[in-house]
Amino acid sequence: MYIGRGAVSHSNKKRQMGRLSILHSLRLLPSLSPLRLSSIRQSRRLSAFARRQIRSELSLSFGSHLIPHPAKVDKGGEDAFLVSNHNGGVFAIADGVSGWADQNVDPALFSRELMANVSELIVDEEVNYNPQVLMRKAHAATSSIGSATVIIAILEKNGILKVANVGDCGLRLIRRDQVVFATSPQDHYFDCPYQLSSEIYGQTYQDATVCSLELIEGDTVVMGSDGLFDNIFDHEIISALSGSQDVSEAANKLANLAHYHSMDSNFDSPYSLEARSRGFDVPWWKKVLGTKLVGGKLDDITVIVGRVIRISLSDNNEQEEIASSTF
Repeated sequence: MYIGRGAVSHSNKKRQMGRLSILHSLRLLPSLSPLRLSSIRQSRRLSAFARRQIRSELSLSFGSHLIPHPAKVDKGGEDAFLVSNHNGGVFAIADGVSGWADQNVDPALFSRELMANVSELIVDEEVNYNPQVLMRKAHAATSSIGSATVIIAILEKNGILKVANVGDCGLRLIRRDQVVFATSPQDHYFDCPYQLSSEIYGQTYQDATVCSLELIEGDTVVMGSDGLFDNIFDHEIISALSGSQDVSEAANKLANLAHYHSMDSNFDSPYSLEARSRGFDVPWWKKVLGTKLVGGKLDDITVIVGRVIRISLSDNNEQEEIASSTF
């Protein structure tokens, strides 16, 4: 079953269906001069420094923010997300497809259970830091009725970010104030994205777009549900990041700016631009008067911002415990 998000209207409302320690011994001989001893000690310090440099690793520092659709504030919206410090960092978003509400199904249940399963399965040996396998196992373990668009990303300690995406959640990689990579949404038709579902005819992990990106220290990764990318342009993302003190402030700024745009009926949003490019617009007689389809799109808005940092093993003690949050 493919559940769309509803017809496009002028108000643009839609229905959208996370030791090796090397001990050195040094035997001092009576004939060893003070100069020689100093040289050996300096050599040992340099060697230890070199080991720390070789064994340093990349990790993500996260900030996140979720703003529910104005009509869904009471239940917290239908998006769910995960951030975890496992390995170099694991983060994911599931956007529940709200059209299930027409069938008396709470769309939030599927997305939340899916993210809970992702959190539990991160350490599964079969997953082996592969987001597509993690998606497969989490989907198979989800018993709630419903569907969701899903994106999962895992950063390995060597700096390789692996991404698996089904639907229209998205990711941007920003380096030196430029977007150097952006995911592309998948859909059956306008406003009906690919989605993992409880139905046997939905998409699976095999339909995911999969990619690997080599990150460097200082890179910023922005992940969001379609509520973010339908209401905010890439240049606005860059501006918000450059004006933020940390990732938490950046996530907050991005979510609030997208929310502000979503309620602006005069804003020519990415969503309205896409709608017009797909043939959706105002009636011809309004076009004659110079009117066009514009406006933001009310939606749940989830934002995760991750900044790539370098840490040494002495800083994290090579701990593999999961510190995660699921919402």
